[in-house]
Amino acid sequence: MLAKESVGFVPTMGALHQGHFALIRQAVEENHHVYVSIYVNPTQFGVNEDFGSYPQTLQADLQQLRSLTAKYCEDRSVGQITAVFTPTTQEMYPGLKPSSEIDGQGSFVTITPLSSILEGASRPVFFRGVATVCMKLFNIVQPDRVYFGQKDVQQTYVIRRMVDDFHLNTKVRVVPTVREKDGLAMSSRNVYLGKRRRKVAGVLIRALHAVRKDFVNGVTKREDLLSAAQTVLKEELEKQRALPPQWRSLFEVDYFSLADPMHLTELEDVDPAYGAVLSGAIKMLPVEDSQEDEDLGTGGGKTTVRLIDNIRLGISFLQKPQAQTESSPRL
Repeated sequence: MLAKESVGFVPTMGALHQGHFALIRQAVEENHHVYVSIYVNPTQFGVNEDFGSYPQTLQADLQQLRSLTAKYCEDRSVGQITAVFTPTTQEMYPGLKPSSEIDGQGSFVTITPLSSILEGASRPVFFRGVATVCMKLFNIVQPDRVYFGQKDVQQTYVIRRMVDDFHLNTKVRVVPTVREKDGLAMSSRNVYLGKRRRKVAGVLIRALHAVRKDFVNGVTKREDLLSAAQTVLKEELEKQRALPPQWRSLFEVDYFSLADPMHLTELEDVDPAYGAVLSGAIKMLPVEDSQEDEDLGTGGGKTTVRLIDNIRLGISFLQKPQAQTESSPRL
């Protein structure tokens, strides 16, 4: 590889979908070479989380990447997918066996306080595992730019903080969320939903949009804004509870956050000139009274499916307004 040629890196856990392909698409537009990793990282799953059942579709993923590689090879105006990295856990964690315990032993990267709020409050080892595996991957690949999706917005803050605090020589790119036709954010975990839960899962983005509507109409107080989301969620939950068990799909609200777009600290009042990050998480509960031949999704509807999403209120926060911002290079 010539010294002047740039490398973009897209870390994934596989089960690839259009959201991942959007990351790759931006990467090939901004770099000469693109590396993609596929590795289901055990340290970001809690002891009672879904590591064992997380969808793993390596051969299908590789075939899709081969097709993308052939497509980009025909377009000389963009870079190329040069390598796909599929490490083993022994390669990624050559010392102690990786631990998912909160007080587990091992070499970890911890980014606080960002890792202990919102997603981190519900999944206390998640961001420790994410930061650790990303540090390892960045050290191995040595990319000029790394690519993450806006759907996992808190993750992008953690990665940016890690890059800044440890003086890593890479730029963090954040790509807009790719959505299904009804607005549901694409996620590898959506395969768990099945038809019944899939119909109700859109309540999360509807709740976020209700808040945005009020914000656009001049509402800025936290209590007033979040009440719009609570109304949408409450109405849908009451509707589901009124249905017989064989038809309904229940869910629980984990959190809703209205946060400062630079530090993710909670806001009591949104400055329209500065904006805010609005995020939320719900848990789709296991299917009740499943019916014969019902589409229950991967896992037979027995797994609780946690969904996260976010939107921005006001100005864009996708690209960091200071050191991380740069013009896209021309190939």
